[in-house]
Amino acid sequence: MANQLDPQNNTLPDATSVPLDRIDLSDPRLYSQHRWPEYFRRVRDEDPVHFLEDSPFGPFWSITRFEDIVAVDTNHEVFSAEPFIMIGDPEPDLPLENFIAMDPPKHDVQRAAVQPVVAPRNLAAMEGLIRERIGVILDNLPLNESFDWVSRVSVELTSQMLATIFDFPYEDRHKLPYWSDIATGAPELSGGTADKEERNAALQDMAETFSKMWFQKAALREAGHEPTFDLISLMEANADTRDMINRPAEFLGNLGLLIVGGNDTTRNSITGSVLAMNMFPGELEKLKHNPDLIPSMVSEIIRWQTPLSYMRRIAKSDFKLNGKLIKKGDKVVMWYISGNRDERVIDNPDKVIIDRPRVRQHLSFGMGIHRCMGNRLGEMQLRITWEEILKRFDNIEVLKQPERVHSNFVNGYVNMQVKVIPKAS
Repeated sequence: MANQLDPQNNTLPDATSVPLDRIDLSDPRLYSQHRWPEYFRRVRDEDPVHFLEDSPFGPFWSITRFEDIVAVDTNHEVFSAEPFIMIGDPEPDLPLENFIAMDPPKHDVQRAAVQPVVAPRNLAAMEGLIRERIGVILDNLPLNESFDWVSRVSVELTSQMLATIFDFPYEDRHKLPYWSDIATGAPELSGGTADKEERNAALQDMAETFSKMWFQKAALREAGHEPTFDLISLMEANADTRDMINRPAEFLGNLGLLIVGGNDTTRNSITGSVLAMNMFPGELEKLKHNPDLIPSMVSEIIRWQTPLSYMRRIAKSDFKLNGKLIKKGDKVVMWYISGNRDERVIDNPDKVIIDRPRVRQHLSFGMGIHRCMGNRLGEMQLRITWEEILKRFDNIEVLKQPERVHSNFVNGYVNMQVKVIPKAS
């Protein structure tokens, strides 16, 4: 059956004109053109557990309402994260394994090995460094002239933080967000535009770089040096993961996962927050008059932005959900981006309301055992960014519509031209 949304035609029809059983929520143009809200609204209203028989990624179920997503995400006994959490399947010649795409007990063991890097005590120790680096980035921005916020602020900050968490060579830090982008950007995985040869070369570079770092750290430890507190050193120090270098698919997969997790949530939420304050200027005025609302604003932005659109599962047994029978072996996609706009649970969900009641009630970090490990770090970076913005600037004016990522997985930004207006001295 041909899909109603013709991939050769860049013009998307109105959501109401597409037959319900032909709506393809995996079409990346819905996200790059920011047309997804109308499509998900229709599916939530008319067919919230939605089956598509024919798509570039094979048949799959779309779970679109908040409460149904929670039901799937918190039931790992029926809905397996293995073998992959993106809607497409990786090519057999490039196998990747990571703990977010594992079920217990293996998931629990590998997650526990790296969890300490984002423990509350360590986040508190990082706060001063994050504030210092954000301050330097903001102080070096041009005033009253156009520039790209994504590259100058969002990417720069996240690359610095990733370099810190990985103890990565600082001068090469821009490799980290590049690796993240290209890892998730394959057409067969997310409908992205990454070139296969370039992607393979980048992942090879990533594997070689991290393998070299692993062996360097192991040699220093064997020579009696105290280990540094970073993700690779934590893996080496843990009995369950210290031999991961001998399992290349797991080694590369877990490091890739940690890079993507550290990159996309923070980077796209920082950009989305500036866009939101332009779209809802009354909320910016609230923030200026009451900076104590910043933590609440952070949660609201992460809901409204939803940096990663979904996670996928595979049904391990037949399961009835909202009147539909999901069969064993079926692919099930939990659309967080839709659940976060579900009017049944969240009032006025398309609006940013920074002092909204129950502001932490959102799906952006997932639920259950696979809930995002670095959620507090992402929130802290966004909070500090806005604390420092309010000290310096009266406004950050978005000059034109941003260019968005062509992907059904990463709900992000390629470019956003802005002008910074300083506070009157």
